[in-house]
Amino acid sequence: CVLLFVIALFQKRDVGDMLLTAISLAVAAVPEGLPAIVTIVLALSVSRMVKVGAIVRKLPSVETLGAVNVICSDKTGTLTQNKMTVKKMYLDGKLTDVSEGQIEAEHPFLLACVLCNDASLGESRLGDPTELALLDFAGHFGATKEKLQSRYPRIDEIPFDSTRKRMTTVHGDIAFCKGAADQLLERCDKIFIAGKEVSFTTARKEEVQQAIRQMAEQALRALAFAYKKKGNLMEEEGLTFVGLTGMIDPPRPEAKEAIEQCRTAGIRTVMITGDHKRTASAIATEVGIPGKGRHVLPGDEIEGMDDDQLTDAVSRVSVFARVKPIHKLRIVQAFKRLGHVVAMTGDGVNDAPAVKEADIGICMGSTGSDVTREAAAMVLVDDRFVTIAEAVRQGRAIFDNIRKFIRYMLACNLGEVITMFIGVLAGLPLPLFPIQILWVNLVTDGLPGIALGLDPPDEDVMKRPPIAPDAGIFTKKLVFQIVFRGILTGLCTLGAFISILAISGSVDAGRTAAFLTLVLIQLVHAFECRSYEKSLFEMDLRENSLLVISIGVSLLMMAAVIYVPQLQSIFRTVPLALSHLPVILGFTLIGPLAGAVSLSVSKQGKQKRG
Repeated sequence: CVLLFVIALFQKRDVGDMLLTAISLAVAAVPEGLPAIVTIVLALSVSRMVKVGAIVRKLPSVETLGAVNVICSDKTGTLTQNKMTVKKMYLDGKLTDVSEGQIEAEHPFLLACVLCNDASLGESRLGDPTELALLDFAGHFGATKEKLQSRYPRIDEIPFDSTRKRMTTVHGDIAFCKGAADQLLERCDKIFIAGKEVSFTTARKEEVQQAIRQMAEQALRALAFAYKKKGNLMEEEGLTFVGLTGMIDPPRPEAKEAIEQCRTAGIRTVMITGDHKRTASAIATEVGIPGKGRHVLPGDEIEGMDDDQLTDAVSRVSVFARVKPIHKLRIVQAFKRLGHVVAMTGDGVNDAPAVKEADIGICMGSTGSDVTREAAAMVLVDDRFVTIAEAVRQGRAIFDNIRKFIRYMLACNLGEVITMFIGVLAGLPLPLFPIQILWVNLVTDGLPGIALGLDPPDEDVMKRPPIAPDAGIFTKKLVFQIVFRGILTGLCTLGAFISILAISGSVDAGRTAAFLTLVLIQLVHAFECRSYEKSLFEMDLRENSLLVISIGVSLLMMAAVIYVPQLQSIFRTVPLALSHLPVILGFTLIGPLAGAVSLSVSKQGKQKRG
């Protein structure tokens, strides 16, 4: 712009007019609308993501989603339906189906299921799905909270937590305990069989372990129950083992397809769960995550690993079982050391450090604690894995759309600079007046820019690899497209100016033609920027109705400044004859035709190389 002004001085043009022209061109060339447009696009995209069940708490994370290449997902409620049902029970040394079993209503097994339980089966089923399933199971045999609570009031308790993996409640002279089988069995020295307590020998413990393995192979989650009548009832030692329940939480029907979609997109899905190794493996296999042999790593093995060993392990392990919250944090850190961009789901207070450490922390909306929500960048309203996959899809689309807008805006701005610079350098009359330059920016950078930023995701957006973490907005291909189209826009605008000037002999008509041609080229280019792989003639323009509407509004505005007398005097335009329009349209179509030829040549080159 400075050089333009200096050249104009040597040509002895009007200093005032050229200073105004140079300043106007500088305003047009600087993409001052970029921060506003990007912020608007991100904000509107966040509202779009709310519709698919993802609430974004931190705006920049929308873009980061496009670079995610590892998703660490909890199992319960995310990959599964979180609708627990007791299918099997282990009682009196036998593993049976619930439908085939017979238990007395006040058997210690059922008392433990009902009393060591915080859920309620009132008008609205309230509580943890696991505890609700236990109440349903006990109710099948006639044991209900309504009958038992008054007879066995709770006088003390040790609540469940994810580290201990067990819960204890005291009811008069007896305490009941439930929890993860591997945590509870080691605290039992007796077993209740056939109505009496007997020694919990190694052989009997092996029988229980065999039952747990059988349940796990059927994707059943084993939960152990025990009681205590002597000594300090709040001390979880010297317990009497009473039985096991085997629950199933069916995989979500859509989870397998979503995981496969992520795999196609170059995203690795990792399951992290507190369940038994075999249960986790069975569920992982059902949803399409490699979950056998060396692909499963239990929490007790993680305990014995240093950071380097764990980093090596996560490169090949897809399922982590029996994990503690601290393990989740270490797993995320290990993936990040390998250079991955990690998304991590969590709900409990203890999950907050891992969620905060992840590049994208995701909190479960229905079960998530306030602490975890604060640490998370995104909240899943419905807790479904498919929502995470859709959020990643939207994140990639947003990154693409920002690139589309930048390609469009910079090419157009460069076109305006080329038009004025070459026009002045060639000694031509000014192709555009300052007010016309500013009007072009207003008409082309506003509504069309926002509409382009809200373009729907490309069909192949989840068939491409993730965006590299260090990838910038500009690529060689993008820079070439901006420069090529900017130069072409400038030459075509000047071509229209010179042609109409020669045909009509009127500088005002030539300038108005250049004005209209420049706007038409830019509006048409907005459609071209929607895809890197398709030409204008291959696109369905109806896919982005907002872009069609915005360009329609821009065309009406342009028609007004050319044909409304009151506006003609302001914008220094003259009405164009019908015979001028084919010339203008011809120069407008040169860009799309050149783009189509370029894409065709590029595709043929790829096919030959393939």
